[in-house]
Amino acid sequence: MIEAALYLIPVQLSDVELNKVLPQANIHIVKEIKHFIVENVRSARRFLKKCDRTIDIDSLTFVELNRHTKQEHIPEMLTPLLKDGEPMGVISEAGCPAIADPGADVVAIAQSHGLKVIPLVGPSSILMGLMGSGFNGQSFAFLGYLPIDSTQRAKKIKEMEQRIMRESQTQIFIETPYRNNALIADICKTMPPHIKLCIATDITGERESIVTKGVKAWLKKLPDLNKVPTIFLLYK
Repeated sequence: MIEAALYLIPVQLSDVELNKVLPQANIHIVKEIKHFIVENVRSARRFLKKCDRTIDIDSLTFVELNRHTKQEHIPEMLTPLLKDGEPMGVISEAGCPAIADPGADVVAIAQSHGLKVIPLVGPSSILMGLMGSGFNGQSFAFLGYLPIDSTQRAKKIKEMEQRIMRESQTQIFIETPYRNNALIADICKTMPPHIKLCIATDITGERESIVTKGVKAWLKKLPDLNKVPTIFLLYK
């Protein structure tokens, strides 16, 4: 039996065999959990079946925690752990729960109640992109999504340039995949040519690519990353 805790369960980033990206210990823990807080029930059920086909999915309970969830409904999600001492799992759509993910809200509540929180080992596109970039791994900031408005986006890109030069800090951010190409064009138009841009795409997938070049070099041939999961990093 596993101990009563909130387990943060990473999910693969791409359609690969689980044993290539997740340790077997995670599978053993998942099989012991009966109550899950998930970003999407359908994808969570598919993930659990990939973990072990013998898992009785219909015997499990799922509650969704995503951008549509009202904050006042989150505390009650922890009832099985808080009231009955039963272990619970948090599963996001991809990667690590609570990293650029709504799961952070339920983890914060668990911590406030003194509940044990156990993050499991798994892939993070943010950290893997940083690892492969050659940029500063001791000082970095993940900024999430940049503004959609072109004026505000240009302002944010300039702010990142200032932080890079002033603090020697790597800047990491993402975009909705169908806006990737527009973002790359904006970066190359706004950033000085000496700034380096790392584009990390489809991490752990068949088309994985982590390439670092100066903005000037990227301008010679902009990649087509429409609808491809991508992490962007900037440094000097």
